[in-house]
Amino acid sequence: MREILQTPELLIQRYFWTMKVKTLIVTLLILLWATVISAQTFDQNKLDQFFDRLSEKNEAMGSVIITKDGNALYTRSIGYAQINDTKKVPMTMSTRHRIGSITKMFTAVMILQLVEEGKLKLTDRLDSYFSQIPNADKITISHILSHRSGIHDITADPELRPRRRTTEVTMDEMLAIISKGASDFEPGSKYSYSNSGYFILGCLVEKLGGKSYEKAIKERIISKIGLNDTYVATGGINVSKNESFSYRRLSDWRQQPETHWSILYGSGSLISTPADMTRFVEALFDLKFFSQESFDLMKTIKDGYGLGMDTFTFAEKIFYGHTGGIDGFGSWLAYLPKEKLTIAYTTNGKVYPVSKILEGIVDIYFNRPFEIPSFESVAVSPEILQKYVGVYVRQGAPVKFTFTRDSRTLFISVNGGRKLPLEATSENKFKLESQGMTLEFDIQQNLMTLKRGGGTRVFTKEN
Repeated sequence: MREILQTPELLIQRYFWTMKVKTLIVTLLILLWATVISAQTFDQNKLDQFFDRLSEKNEAMGSVIITKDGNALYTRSIGYAQINDTKKVPMTMSTRHRIGSITKMFTAVMILQLVEEGKLKLTDRLDSYFSQIPNADKITISHILSHRSGIHDITADPELRPRRRTTEVTMDEMLAIISKGASDFEPGSKYSYSNSGYFILGCLVEKLGGKSYEKAIKERIISKIGLNDTYVATGGINVSKNESFSYRRLSDWRQQPETHWSILYGSGSLISTPADMTRFVEALFDLKFFSQESFDLMKTIKDGYGLGMDTFTFAEKIFYGHTGGIDGFGSWLAYLPKEKLTIAYTTNGKVYPVSKILEGIVDIYFNRPFEIPSFESVAVSPEILQKYVGVYVRQGAPVKFTFTRDSRTLFISVNGGRKLPLEATSENKFKLESQGMTLEFDIQQNLMTLKRGGGTRVFTKEN
């Protein structure tokens, strides 16, 4: 009976079925092998050495996570969440940071959700909602999302930004201040980053959704994907909630004043962690918040920016995401769609530029040449430093550089602002790494040459 059932047709079917199973097994083994090889080729020791060096030289404090396909490949925290006279609280991956302008991605998502719900159109003019804003009859919602509105950025304007930075400012007060700023250009004509524009978008979320910005973001994004460490700041930094202070390095780390969340609102009021930031961008690219059509609009880039989304190029690869900075805090969220690779970094102490840290992470991850910086500085005698002390000006330039010193450090301040320490690279050359600046002094001619971003300017010491 068994032999009778072995027809040629059945034997052929079984042969091909067996071959398919074998092919499937081989494919799975190849994929597993590729995953193992990929994990093996990522030089985590070198990345550890990079962060060890940043920590040892006080060049950074913060936390980083690298994920691929939603799985964490690397996490690291360096520095401290709190520093005072009696204790230092080490940074951990669960330490919560203010993430600044990465908030704009969340705000943009909610605006696009309102569009899909029929409560708003990207072509709507701003005068339908906030007619007091200059050029409101010409500005569309799309213009604001893409920073092409011309709305004057009051946070970059010392004449307009609120004097009470550390106390609450009401929404109406902020709108009144924004309304005082004349439009910078005709809407749609060019790109210019505007925090004020995203403050207005936060107000629009409340106006059209009928709920506070805090409740809206919780319902529309945070609760939907389970972000346990992300929320809108509603007061001062709260250490009992594992929130970090921010610091600036002078001779040591000095705690920075807090900009009140009410000034930031839809442009930069969120608190989060690298892990939560990663979950957010992965959910965004997995279309957990809206349709493919809305997502395509969000990531359509013009002049380097989409609708609440930025792009960066590292290792000749284009990442999507956003950056953020407020007080001494910094943040960077970068996603590489083709490889489903995410890098999220938060910092509360910036000396070595955050962009260079991200660049180093990506180079190490992709096994590109990368030399870990030594951060070795040159000791310059107080007698020599004293010769550089003074005020340096340039005819026609709106800035004055003032140099002061303590026993072993030269400090720079711009137009009487805060003092920042310079690092000596030779007896007459210094750098300010966080600003990408190098300076060279010529004592004989009383000159100071400043180089930044490929440009060179020469300043003369006042008598």
